[in-house]
Amino acid sequence: MLTLDPKTTALVLIDLQKGVVARELAPYTATQLVNTAKELADRFRRAGAVVVPVNVAFSKDFKDALRQPVDQPMAIPPGGFPADFSELAEGIAKPDDILITKRQWGAFHGTELDLQLRRRGVNTIVLGGIATNMGVESTARQAWELGYNLIIVEDATSTFSAEMHDFAFSKIFPRISRIVKSADLAFS
Repeated sequence: MLTLDPKTTALVLIDLQKGVVARELAPYTATQLVNTAKELADRFRRAGAVVVPVNVAFSKDFKDALRQPVDQPMAIPPGGFPADFSELAEGIAKPDDILITKRQWGAFHGTELDLQLRRRGVNTIVLGGIATNMGVESTARQAWELGYNLIIVEDATSTFSAEMHDFAFSKIFPRISRIVKSADLAFS
């Protein structure tokens, strides 16, 4: 059991939004992941800890999206993403949460996430969301580089294959965070 101080801890949930949870995920399904995240967020709120749902969104013309030359660019469907693509999944956000919209994988660069957390005295981030090895990993690396204590909730993250998920949890995350299951978190 890992005991957290709710005054200095925030739960950050990455890309639990309609256009992303609609995809096929592994090792946890979208339904499993959203249910785990909602339960976790409710525990954080009851303890008085900060909850930060993060979504990714782009302008209609995608001029705010990264456009460096890469071998596998972001696939934009003809006509753009559905109108509700960036809306958070039902029940993820509550009125007192801090909502952050990002325009790339990581939730820190180009947003006010760091500012909002530091002004509230947060020094520990508990992280979950989609995709384990993309948005979650990018945000985790940025949080670690910014000096936050980092806890990643294994059963509150998922991606597009079990292999991608397992690689991040076996090779990357142990070097920058503590890893827990959602049931192993408690508040002091």
